[in-house]
Amino acid sequence: MPREKQQEYRDHHINENEEIQPNSEIKDNVDDLTDDLDALLDEIDEILEEDSEEFVENFIQRGGQ
Repeated sequence: MPREKQQEYRDHHINENEEIQPNSEIKDNVDDLTDDLDALLDEIDEILEEDSEEFVENFIQRGGQ
């Protein structure tokens, strides 16, 4: 693309004074994904907590270790 057309394209599509409006559909998708990720991390945290409690309860120190 010749430089003049590149500059024209940039000037036309990028206006620094133009305020960018968030896309509500994208924001909703991000919110949904965030909620799903939080739920998954909570589930992982619960499993790790249960496993660590079980490990500590079953740990028997043998022979002065």
